[in-house]
Amino acid sequence: MSFVVLVTAVGGYLYYQHLNGNITVTKTDEAKDYFSKDEAFNILVIGTDKRTGKGNEGYGDKGSVGHADTNILLHVSKDRSNATALSIPRDLIVDVPDCTVTDADGKSKVIPGSTGVRFNTSLGQDGRDPGCTMKTVKAVTGITPDHFMMADFNAVKTLTSAVGGVEVCVAKDVDDPDSHLKLSKGKHTLAGEQALAFLRTRHSFGNQGDLDRIKVQQQFLGSLARKMSSGDTITNPVKLTRLAEAATKALTVDQGIGSLGKLKDVALEINKVPTKNISFVTTPVVDNPTEKVHATVVVNDAQAPAVFNAIKNDVSLTETKKKAKAAQAAKLKGPKSAASEVRVDLYNGSEKTGAAQETLTWLQNSEGVLKSSQLGNKPTQKKTTLEYSPDQADQARRLADIMGLPASALKEGKSEKNDQGLPAMILILGQDFQGAGTPIDGASAKAPKVDKQTADKTVCAQ
Repeated sequence: MSFVVLVTAVGGYLYYQHLNGNITVTKTDEAKDYFSKDEAFNILVIGTDKRTGKGNEGYGDKGSVGHADTNILLHVSKDRSNATALSIPRDLIVDVPDCTVTDADGKSKVIPGSTGVRFNTSLGQDGRDPGCTMKTVKAVTGITPDHFMMADFNAVKTLTSAVGGVEVCVAKDVDDPDSHLKLSKGKHTLAGEQALAFLRTRHSFGNQGDLDRIKVQQQFLGSLARKMSSGDTITNPVKLTRLAEAATKALTVDQGIGSLGKLKDVALEINKVPTKNISFVTTPVVDNPTEKVHATVVVNDAQAPAVFNAIKNDVSLTETKKKAKAAQAAKLKGPKSAASEVRVDLYNGSEKTGAAQETLTWLQNSEGVLKSSQLGNKPTQKKTTLEYSPDQADQARRLADIMGLPASALKEGKSEKNDQGLPAMILILGQDFQGAGTPIDGASAKAPKVDKQTADKTVCAQ
């Protein structure tokens, strides 16, 4: 969330270049080479436990290679009305897939996967990089991260100091000798070492485990989001400069967002989401049944799929604008053309070989959509889309009815000329395409009932 301030942090060319040079980029095949401002996106935020940097030697495991200690998959909706921050416990037992990393000389090598290990070993262990963590997230949740941002202990200290501290609330006095956190009951503004201690402590809240520490971290991030959206930072030139310096030095990102311009684009898109519609939720888990003394967890197969499915289908966990929902649903209401009058050009953007041809054959032979053409591939996109001109709305509703398209797939815009020179709608099959005749029904995904907190609420850590 700290990238919100980068929107106005590029006052002069030389300073812009200076900030650009601060950014550390790690290239990975698991990340996109571009950032799209027109689509939903997923950014994996990784906090490592690497002890490098001044004052960090005394924290826990001095020899840590930098495991994935804190992990949040941030999903920002396509319409920017909402966002979901999904925490993934570091002690979650997973299978880490084989992954490819690139060394300093530009040479690639494959690091073998591991079965039944902690999620945090998806980074650092055996030389794994953030791309390995991204690949593990996809294997566990079915959600594809588009980009990553990685920070260490120093990032927490420098970023919280740069914004002038983050307000937190504790429901009781805290005195943790391990994290060195000492607070009286009530509200406090924390920065630097104190902020890091607050995020690291496990022995002062809840059952003293990692799951309760995650809740505290989510409360902290919610408070940070409120502070950033209040305008106190981005209207203060001194704070703004400090934060721009700290943010660009503190973070490692992938090649798709590895410039100040791209980070600014990310900031602008995130900043469109109201804090009341930013949901923090933890991956549903249960204690590892193979352990007598519970130290790790496994995915709760009864609850987790609904959460993962909501994120994959861009479904908000909070109430968003009802008018916007009604406007979307209205696209499907109204007269429908006969199937024989539907004129559409099909493209494959699903990465599934032959998807467009398979759909064309089904539409023509089984559904009577004879004025359809298959025109090859388009760049991969997550969701299937149908673009049409205003006078083709009747055709669009008929095709949506035939294919089971959700209202969100329909986009009133323009048509194109088909191979006969006649106006045709543009259907691009996305990664949600499961097969010809199978409804592409993202609208059927419902927001699951899940324990969550939103960024607009102040919660006292207990």
